[in-house]
Amino acid sequence: MSKVERIVFGLAPILAFGLASPPLEAADHSRKSVAAAREVCADSALACSDKAQPFFDKDGTLWLVWQGGGRIVVAASRDGVRFSPPVFVTPEAVAADVGPEARPQIVRDAAGVLSVAFTVMQETPGYNGRIYLSRSTDGGQTFSRPAPVTDDPVSQRFPVLAVRKDGRVFAAWLDKRNAGAAKAAYNGAALAFSWLDGASAGPVAIARDNTCECCRFAVAFDASDNVAVLWRQIFPGQVRDHAVMTFAGGRPGPMHRVAADSWRIDACPHHGPAFAIAAGGAYHAAWFTEGDARKGLFYAQSHNAGVTFTAPKPIGNAANNPGHAQLLAVGGDLWLAWQEFDGVRMSIQAMKKTSRGWSPPREIAATDDTSDLPVLIARGSQPYLSWLTAKEGYRLISLEDAP
Repeated sequence: MSKVERIVFGLAPILAFGLASPPLEAADHSRKSVAAAREVCADSALACSDKAQPFFDKDGTLWLVWQGGGRIVVAASRDGVRFSPPVFVTPEAVAADVGPEARPQIVRDAAGVLSVAFTVMQETPGYNGRIYLSRSTDGGQTFSRPAPVTDDPVSQRFPVLAVRKDGRVFAAWLDKRNAGAAKAAYNGAALAFSWLDGASAGPVAIARDNTCECCRFAVAFDASDNVAVLWRQIFPGQVRDHAVMTFAGGRPGPMHRVAADSWRIDACPHHGPAFAIAAGGAYHAAWFTEGDARKGLFYAQSHNAGVTFTAPKPIGNAANNPGHAQLLAVGGDLWLAWQEFDGVRMSIQAMKKTSRGWSPPREIAATDDTSDLPVLIARGSQPYLSWLTAKEGYRLISLEDAP
């Protein structure tokens, strides 16, 4: 056993996550316990983190990964309230990416292997990051020594991990290797991708150059298990509008523009899009723009695999600065959620689209303190909001049961 493995193994109590539920002594992240934890905040505690990324596996277990005090931490839960003792992915503190949309990723494939991806900054302060991968083959009791996703040290940030129906894991991120190699001016970054192969990523390829370098992107799978990606692209004239691409046979296809918003900005919006593909094959996109053509949060759909989209429709109350949308296709329904801030409270609003059309917007949750971005996930056919706030702590809220 290596020194790193000894450190990792010694930091966290062992828990067999195959059990029907976490043990009764598992950490309780209720409002009361979180408020108490913040009084004596341990750097790596969930109560001290500002971001938490969830994932439901096929058994219905909720896996949560967060970063705190430079540590990447994982825990599991059956109810979103009681969590297993935390397990450290990183053996010691690292310069984890704390950018507005930077967040670690976690997935569990069909074989039960957990994969975690996160970004470590190579320069502080700065924007030069490197993505690392770690995996667990023992149900989250221990994680392998984190290794770079690629041998190329040129900056990578904003990783996304997604699992196809066949259990294969797709990995993508924003990559600056072509910018470093360019002899002429190069705008932004590139969309890089790979398929995880065992403990590491397989061959890395560039799907598209000149992506916005600081906005997260979104991934979805169609009925044939083809992956599609929605991202903010830098078009000529420093126009940062959104585009979509569908992979066929594992290879990237043509790029299609979602809408001509004409947002001319030579800066970082830090505001990525939302994306879902419904059971019938329709592509659904939501995004933020401050373009010449329109300003605010918008939604559109495509019925030809992203080649063309419907006219954008505004989302939310414009007076409350709607933003950071999430989309979730589950069963025959589509959920759209976003955050609004009225000057005092941050709220999460949501609408449901069925065969009868859209429901009216309604408030799902709110806080008067700092908060993470909302995340929509599904346990089978049940949709949930995953939300971490400083005052209330971590909340897993059923969208169907919310008032």
